[in-house]
Amino acid sequence: MDEEPRKQRILIVDDDPVIVRLLQINFRLEGYDVDTASHGEEALERVRAQRPDVVILDVMMPGLDGWEVCRQLKANPAVRHIPVIFLSARAQDEDRQRGYALGVDEYVTKPFDPGHLVEIVRAALAKSSRT
Repeated sequence: MDEEPRKQRILIVDDDPVIVRLLQINFRLEGYDVDTASHGEEALERVRAQRPDVVILDVMMPGLDGWEVCRQLKANPAVRHIPVIFLSARAQDEDRQRGYALGVDEYVTKPFDPGHLVEIVRAALAKSSRT
């Protein structure tokens, strides 16, 4: 009997449970496995344990913020290849520039269109599978 192909896994990191739930529903409906974390330390643990295919990361969180989580992910050779998409209320050009300088694949500002975010994740996954 053939095994089903592994579903791609998304890690959603946000301290707002409403956003987490919204994204969980949208990505599960699109056929992805979804893990969640509500703060930076938990996100780093989940990445080490689960090795997601993409991380959607809020910038402003208690404890380790998204800037630091991204910095640590991109500094770790074992996981630096995982695409990171910032999802943040911080919409200034300086914030976007800082995110791209840290190595994020995309910087999406809140409020956001969940369908558009799904498209962005698809594109990031397609790009990462080619590299």
